[in-house]
Amino acid sequence: MLIFKENSRPNRHTHRTLNKLKVLLAGKSVTVMACLLPLVIWWGYKKLQNQFVKPQAILVLGGSTRLLERERFTAQLAHQYPNIPIWITGGSPPQHTKKIFSNAGIDPRRLNLDYEAVDTVTNFTTIVDELQSRGIKSVYLITSDFHMRRACVVGEIVLGSRGMNFKPVAVPSRNSPEPIEKSIRDGARAIIWVATGYTGADSLRGAAVHGKNK
Repeated sequence: MLIFKENSRPNRHTHRTLNKLKVLLAGKSVTVMACLLPLVIWWGYKKLQNQFVKPQAILVLGGSTRLLERERFTAQLAHQYPNIPIWITGGSPPQHTKKIFSNAGIDPRRLNLDYEAVDTVTNFTTIVDELQSRGIKSVYLITSDFHMRRACVVGEIVLGSRGMNFKPVAVPSRNSPEPIEKSIRDGARAIIWVATGYTGADSLRGAAVHGKNK
C-alpha cells in the first residue's frame, strides 16, 4: 500500500512569491499613505483653524418651505451673535423674510438679501466675492440638516477658493439626508466654477422645483 505524504513546507518558489507579494503590498501601502497624508494634514488644519477663527457673518442658504424654517431658525440664532451681519442668498420673498426678523427683534440693518442664486452652487458663487470684498474670512453656514452635506462640499470649494472658512449650523428637519450623488454633482460643478467661472446652472434650471433645493 502506497502512502503519499503531503509536503507541509512551502517550496522556494512559494517563498519567493510570498516575498514579492509582501513587497508589492508594502509599496502600495506607502503610496496610499503618501496620497492620503496631505489630505489628512489639510483636514486637520481646517478643523484647527475653524476652532480659532471667529465667524464674522451668518450665511443662510435659501430653500426653505413655506414655513420659512431656515429664516426663523436664523432669527433666533442671531440673538447669540448680535454684532455680525446676516446674508440670505436665494431666500424667501423679502417681505416675509423681513417680517420674521422684525418680529424676532433683529435690527433690519443687519440683513443682506440676495436673490441671484438659483440653486445650491450659485448660493455660494453669487455671494462669495461680495463677502470677500467686505473682508469676511469666516461665516456661520445655515441650511437644513438634510442639505448640509452638499452645502459643506460646495462651501469647502467655493468659499475655500477665496480663503474663507465656515462653521456649519444645521436647521433640524424630518427629512432624510439627500442622496450623495447630489453632493458629488454639485462638488464637480463647484470645481468647474473655480476653474472657469461657469456654474452649469442654466442646464439644470429646467429641472428646478419651487420650494425645494435644486
